[in-house]
Amino acid sequence: MASHRKSRTPGTRVAGIRTPALATAALTSVALLSQTATAAPSAPSADGKPSLEEVEKKVDDLYRQAESATEKYNAAKEKTAKQRKQVDTLLDDVAKRTQKLNEARAELGSFAAAQYRTGAGVPDTATFLLADTPQDIFDQRQVMDRMTGRQKEAVDDYVTQQSETMKKRQEATESLQTLTETQGDLKTAKATVQKKLTDARELMSKLTAEEKARLAAIERKKQEEAAREAAELARQQAERQKAQEEAAAQQDSGTSDGTSGSSGSATTPSTSTDSSYATKAEKALAFARAQIGKPYVWGATGPGSYDCSGLTQAAWKAAGVTLPRTTYDQVNAGTTVPVSQAQPGDLVFFYDDVTHVGIYIGNGMMIHAPKPGTYVREESIYYDGDSSIHSVVRPA
Repeated sequence: MASHRKSRTPGTRVAGIRTPALATAALTSVALLSQTATAAPSAPSADGKPSLEEVEKKVDDLYRQAESATEKYNAAKEKTAKQRKQVDTLLDDVAKRTQKLNEARAELGSFAAAQYRTGAGVPDTATFLLADTPQDIFDQRQVMDRMTGRQKEAVDDYVTQQSETMKKRQEATESLQTLTETQGDLKTAKATVQKKLTDARELMSKLTAEEKARLAAIERKKQEEAAREAAELARQQAERQKAQEEAAAQQDSGTSDGTSGSSGSATTPSTSTDSSYATKAEKALAFARAQIGKPYVWGATGPGSYDCSGLTQAAWKAAGVTLPRTTYDQVNAGTTVPVSQAQPGDLVFFYDDVTHVGIYIGNGMMIHAPKPGTYVREESIYYDGDSSIHSVVRPA
């Protein structure tokens, strides 16, 4: 997939750690924050222990990798469900065809028995000599001709049923093999997620109170910058909206001056489309807001918890729009628009590998399920920097 992400400038940004534990550390370490908020980046210690910035980046990378593995898990899980349904259908079909094959085989057996009883295999000369009258010969030949036609149909039916049954059995065998491989992918993705999360927690557990406080200060600074960028986007969008309204008012004024009132009141197709989208988006956002505070759980689709794509899928489902399960597919489920033209309800995707998504609510903000250890919340779309935004998609 072609990336729309802006290139990063080395050294201009520190990846974020966004966990409730850090917020708590910030509140309980006010004195430390005042001393360390402007501290210079720490260099690696003499004993080889990584610097605080290196740990912070490593933890952030692990969470990103876990989220990527989560989307792969979601894709494998969805694929497994579809393949299981396909296999079950094929097995049912094989069972029905086997029954028909057995019925065709039984019919062939009845014809063979009939031939034995009627002496159908006796030569014509012997049949003539053993017949009581010429009429008996004629009647017997008529019966055998009809039986021969039915026998041919029975044989053809048996051959057809046997061929189709073998074909379906082969399809079922191949589908079962594919299902087994997909289940293996599912297991691998699950193990990868768990490993990344465990590694991240272990790194965080080794930080001292002072280090956690410094990370909280970094996070607070990042949030302030994200809020500033969101406010700037909101200002730009407000100016753009105002300009559009003024242009529309001038157009309406010109139309009413130069044409009859009936033609000036006509609704344009674009206006109708925007209104329809806004109605659906309002329903999607109402659902998303009702989920705020629920925990992020990888692979979850509600109602008690969500991962990022599970939340956006459920929100738009509430508006009557069906989205695919994963971010990889959701990013292709609509029309891509510039960030500057984002509207409430649009999906905002992040990172080159498209592993995170949120639902835009306006003013540079979104609702999303951030990552393990956090809860569904409102946040600036610049929460991880401007360069982290991959694209904006309008799904309906």
